[in-house]
Amino acid sequence: MKKLPTLICLLFSLAVYSQQFVYKPVNPMFGGDTFNYQMLLSSANAQNPFDNRENDLLNLRGTSTLDNFTDSLNRQILSQLSQKIFQEQFGTGELKPGTYNFGSLYIEITSVTGGLYVNILNTSTGEQSEIFIPQ
Repeated sequence: MKKLPTLICLLFSLAVYSQQFVYKPVNPMFGGDTFNYQMLLSSANAQNPFDNRENDLLNLRGTSTLDNFTDSLNRQILSQLSQKIFQEQFGTGELKPGTYNFGSLYIEITSVTGGLYVNILNTSTGEQSEIFIPQ
């Protein structure tokens, strides 16, 4: 009696067919069908969070010469102002280790072997830059 279910299972297992699994990539760059290209491109464009605008540095053709001159003048004035503040804070000599605050910027200068380590933290955004100045 116990052999009958085993025999039935054995007979059904003989009738089972199998086939080999074959992988075919979807992406045409990796051997997939070339007709999938448009579908993949439209899907990627739909998920792209960035604008399709050109880089602002490359988009100078749309601005006038007067606007370019004004922007250049503003950059030079801000550069000279930052140099003056830097010289007043640190003097005309070399950087001294310590901590400094400039508005929302927290600057920590530490002396390490072989140079200075400068850590700049923007407290409003959390961005951080680390600079090593060799001596």
